Amino acid sequence: MLSGFTLVHNAVKLDFPIVAAIQSLLEACDEVVVNVGASDDGTRDLVTGVDDPRVRIIDRKWEFGIGDEMLAVETQCAMDACRGSWGMYIQADEVLHERGAHVLKEKIAEWDRDERVEGLLVRYLHFYGGFDRIATSRRWYRREARCIRLASDIRPYQGAQGFRVGPNYRRVRARPTDAEVFHYGWARPARAIKAKLEICKTMYPLCTQRLERELQENGGARLRVSQLRRRITQAASSG
Repeated sequence: MLSGFTLVHNAVKLDFPIVAAIQSLLEACDEVVVNVGASDDGTRDLVTGVDDPRVRIIDRKWEFGIGDEMLAVETQCAMDACRGSWGMYIQADEVLHERGAHVLKEKIAEWDRDERVEGLLVRYLHFYGGFDRIATSRRWYRREARCIRLASDIRPYQGAQGFRVGPNYRRVRARPTDAEVFHYGWARPARAIKAKLEICKTMYPLCTQRLERELQENGGARLRVSQLRRRITQAASSG
């Protein structure tokens, strides 16, 4: 069995493409486990609306007070609920390209018997400021191991952006693939970006500095920090 897993909280307020994210996993997976954090905007109804028997929901109350570790804890909960020997993971603001889903499934079959292979790498396209700009600065991760063996000591790492192995957090031994993931986290409407900034202040102790650095050092997006701030300010004043 091949499992998919993801997690989501307040997808409507944050404009997360969670339905497309789940559907992209269903292209290849026998089940998709969705950790739904208690939300106040109809997120759970959005997930149940996918209406596929392969989707299993875990209802959780996320502990935002533990900062960056929270996403790792909640991702681990979704992993533990998976019944497959391999798992495909994406976050709520990501979509796995349909061709990529089949590529990963084929590569799992190819490497499954080689226990030295613990995961598979996917390539990332980071949309920024809209759907016609792609961030290319080195600050943006180009590859991550998002397809992993589940019957091992692999665990989420640093806010569940990726995974590591064991208590010493060794890198996952992963093979590269041509599978692509589209990241829409910074391509959303200004209201959603503003909401993300506010939520991240709770989730990440150093969020303000981190986000400021991401905005300033994104040389490939061709979108100035002042322009994004202006959009956020305009959205806040009109809302």
